[in-house]
Amino acid sequence: MTDFRGRRRVVITGIGAVSPLGLTAQESWKNAIEGKSGVGRITSFDTTDCPVTIGAEVHGFDVTRPVGPFQPNLHDPATKVTQACNIKEARRVGRFVHFGLAAGLEAYGDSGLDTVRSSFAPDRMGINIGVGMGGLNEIEDVHNDFLAKGYRRVTPFFIPQVIANMASGQLSILLNAQGPNLCNVTACTSSAHAIGESYRMIQRGDADIMVAGGAEAVIGKLGYAGFAAMKALSSRNDEPAKASRPFDRDRDGFVMGEGAAVLILEDYEFAKKRGAKIYGEIKGYGLSGDAYHMTTPAPEGEGGRRAMAMALRDSGLNPEQVNYINAHGTSTPAGDVEESRAIAKVFPSGAKHLQVSSTKSMTGHLLGAAGAMEAMFSTLAVQHGIIPPTINLDHLDPGCVELGLDFTAHTAVKRPVENALSNSFGFGGTNASLIVGKI
Repeated sequence: MTDFRGRRRVVITGIGAVSPLGLTAQESWKNAIEGKSGVGRITSFDTTDCPVTIGAEVHGFDVTRPVGPFQPNLHDPATKVTQACNIKEARRVGRFVHFGLAAGLEAYGDSGLDTVRSSFAPDRMGINIGVGMGGLNEIEDVHNDFLAKGYRRVTPFFIPQVIANMASGQLSILLNAQGPNLCNVTACTSSAHAIGESYRMIQRGDADIMVAGGAEAVIGKLGYAGFAAMKALSSRNDEPAKASRPFDRDRDGFVMGEGAAVLILEDYEFAKKRGAKIYGEIKGYGLSGDAYHMTTPAPEGEGGRRAMAMALRDSGLNPEQVNYINAHGTSTPAGDVEESRAIAKVFPSGAKHLQVSSTKSMTGHLLGAAGAMEAMFSTLAVQHGIIPPTINLDHLDPGCVELGLDFTAHTAVKRPVENALSNSFGFGGTNASLIVGKI
């Protein structure tokens, strides 16, 4: 079956996540709709001299824990491996890869694809795990060792630990996925682009299945030093859980987060034939460039507006058919109002049919993994008819008030969601919008 343009339809059949809200997709979703915050005081490094001491860390994660049940490598069909890594292998790759493997394998297990591996060739399944900054913490650690002890103490695994595409590479080995193997690196839009480009690959027939999403883990001294020097981070150190406050009058910057989210995308006919559980359909994808400034969004959110408009055109939907927008909404002084104005332009009657929220209020900003996490939340909003809230929205910014949009303050809203749009914007003026809807 094809869409209105005669292209192959693409559906979501599996989800997986590791986030500040939980170690699985469903735990992360449960805590999101309950309005819980994943932000706290940083525990992973000494913040004594750091102007920012809060972050949205993943706690209790063990990359060697069972993620199964699945059969990740068909070179040995008798062996059922249920770990992303064993202890020895874990030392060879960076923390962002650990997150990506765990989320990817959870999504693969959730999809049920392992039970039908004999029905498709390995080269019909591909991988695209978008990453924004790669192994920044590992670079910092190895550089410190190098300065202190010289060449002989540099681990031979240094390069594989830090290369951005290693999450895709390792996952392709575990899953014996011999199709397209790539990694979008476009700052905070990385994983939204990874999902969108994977959607296009299936439409074109380059693959029948794509394991698509994002991973990031840069909560560390060097990353914090850089973002704090830019004055991009919230310094509400005395109230960590209230620091991420998108659209709020008193916001003062974003909160750094970490984690991963992965979706299994399939050709609709293939998924239907095998009786797959279908969460929703990717209906539209739009992308654009601001061509304006390295870190500041274009006035009136013009680049984001064009990405949303393109996604709508791609989907064939009318603006009134979109019920929910998971906004990029980082909690920065400039970005939130500009995005809101762009939303109002694309959805002129949005006050009547739209809910808008930013789940970054709970997860913090996962940078390269943010787009995938928010696409997953948008998919679950469509499936369950529940819109996660924007917590900490105590006083709506006057620039948002005048638009008349509902920003879903504090509490989740139950309502039918036929179609949801997820926005991701990044440094360098890169933008992406994804539309997910019911089949």
